[in-house]
Amino acid sequence: MSAPALPALPATFRPTRTRVVLLTVGVAMFAVITAIALILENLSPGERTSFVFVALLFFGVLALLSRPRIVADESGVTVVNITRTRRLAWAEILRVNLRAGDPWVFLDLSDGTSLPALGIQPGIAREHAIRDARTLRALAETYGTGADEATRNR
Repeated sequence: MSAPALPALPATFRPTRTRVVLLTVGVAMFAVITAIALILENLSPGERTSFVFVALLFFGVLALLSRPRIVADESGVTVVNITRTRRLAWAEILRVNLRAGDPWVFLDLSDGTSLPALGIQPGIAREHAIRDARTLRALAETYGTGADEATRNR
């Protein structure tokens, strides 16, 4: 199997289908709950407001779940998970792992820890996630600790 072609940097990896599903469901839920609040005649203005607030809360949670991404540039990788963002230099990433059954990619780091990177998830689009994981692995190998300047400029 040949190595994947390296993308132009910066490159963004995200679970696009999952993101579309989450945001679509969020908008639909907001519209339905808001419509119910407006249609029900026996609700007070405070109750209507609470319906809309709950709808916004649901949408906010789904938008937060659609946030994960991985942005790779020449100096390193930015991993954006649900509530946290972490910037890594290429030299900090020792290995990119996506094993069978893993819910997302894990990055083995030089400090001995492993960082989940939710921006690549095989849930809905398995082949796309595998392709993205291979591409990120190739980028880490090219720009990481073992790379020299001649390799980077090819």
